Amino acid sequence: MSLRAPLDAGQVAERLAATGWAGDTREIHRAFAVEYDVAMRIVADVAAAAIELEHRPDVDIRWDRLRFSMTTHTAGDVVTELDFKTAERINQIAAAHGAVPA
Repeated sequence: MSLRAPLDAGQVAERLAATGWAGDTREIHRAFAVEYDVAMRIVADVAAAAIELEHRPDVDIRWDRLRFSMTTHTAGDVVTELDFKTAERINQIAAAHGAVPA
């Protein structure tokens, strides 16, 4: 299976449960409770991972929250395995910085 092949609703639900993310077949998202300065360090590390994975999450930074969302634009704005591969990397990076799910 290609990393950019669309996932069906059952596959997405299974992967959401495994990763702690939320969403549907169009987009996945997760927020972390984290101080602004730490959020900036997380974003820098996520940016490096995004370049490596060739997949770019959307990022929203607030004073006490950091939110990521993703869809695979090249697959028609649907969720693919590439979104979950990136989500898992974001989870690892956030945890390494002490961020907790919001």
